[in-house]
Amino acid sequence: MPQERFSLRMTAVITLLLTASLSAGEPDPKDPFLRDPDSSASTEAEMKPYKQQLRDTEIEFEMVPIPGGTFQMGSPPDEAGRDDDEGPVHPVKIEPFWMGKCEVTWDEYDTYRANLDIQRRNLSGRSADEVDNLADAVTRPTTEYTDMTFGSGHDGYPAICMTQLGAKMYCAWLTEKTGQYYRLPTEAEWEYACRAGTTTAYSFGDDPSQLDEYAWHYGNVDEDRQVNYQKVGLKKPNPWGLHDMHGNVMEWCLDQYVADAYKTFDPKVVTESPLVVPTQLYPRVVRGGSWTDDPEALRSANRVFSDPDWKIQDPQLPQSMWYHTDADFVGFRIIRPLTPPSEEQIKELVLYPDIPDELRKD
Repeated sequence: MPQERFSLRMTAVITLLLTASLSAGEPDPKDPFLRDPDSSASTEAEMKPYKQQLRDTEIEFEMVPIPGGTFQMGSPPDEAGRDDDEGPVHPVKIEPFWMGKCEVTWDEYDTYRANLDIQRRNLSGRSADEVDNLADAVTRPTTEYTDMTFGSGHDGYPAICMTQLGAKMYCAWLTEKTGQYYRLPTEAEWEYACRAGTTTAYSFGDDPSQLDEYAWHYGNVDEDRQVNYQKVGLKKPNPWGLHDMHGNVMEWCLDQYVADAYKTFDPKVVTESPLVVPTQLYPRVVRGGSWTDDPEALRSANRVFSDPDWKIQDPQLPQSMWYHTDADFVGFRIIRPLTPPSEEQIKELVLYPDIPDELRKD
């Protein structure tokens, strides 16, 4: 598991950092991590947007710096479309992190899921090195029983139908691949980034009539496809430069969903980096609303949770721990905390890919 290789990985990272010679804005081709020099920061003031290439491929993704700060989490009682689980509003402090500019695409996810990185490395004739060996050791999903794009688009579209385990395991693989720590956001980090300093129902205000400019939702996707998700990044971003935080596909968070979780926080005391540590497979939090939803479900504070029915069409016994066949509206985006967690924190907070006990093989 990733937490067990943390010390070894960090030793490799430090060694390679000491020998790498990088120029600003582009990776050194000799660096096996292919890291953008702009991805290096030791303080919030040094954080910059950056691009990360995936080795042996033409795939890259963009990360946006999210400043640390305090915000009011949840929604007020008079917000239109509000659900009871969104209150009471309470102050939360968030530490700085980078977040994916867009949702993780099939291009990125299949580099991991379908072993495309290994295939392309073999085709190039390059021998595996220590970085490759660590990434290759991360468990990958089994083959799905049906095409999870449902013939509705692959390149540039958000990856969908993965379980939270699949999303977390991708993060573990990406951590090994890049030498930098990636994970899913907490529910609080997600809402903080979605709001981007705003206090309105949406990051652009309270008027849902403006939603078409910023989001894909049930009212503006009418194509004749089984899955009407759209390519990422086509709508306007929020104030912090993040696309599709409202709509397109819902996004996995780390937390266990607890309907009355907000009632455990003192509305007069700032809570630092809250996380409802998961202890059972269902329900877990997803955020943002999707192409299947009406506008009120796309609000910044709206909370949704996973359900066993998301696997109802999976004919396998036991049903796959990698795919939610019926959740063609669920994907994810990644974050990278400025301060990586310790091995102990990874274990304590269940930041690692936690395989459900009932699906573990003896």
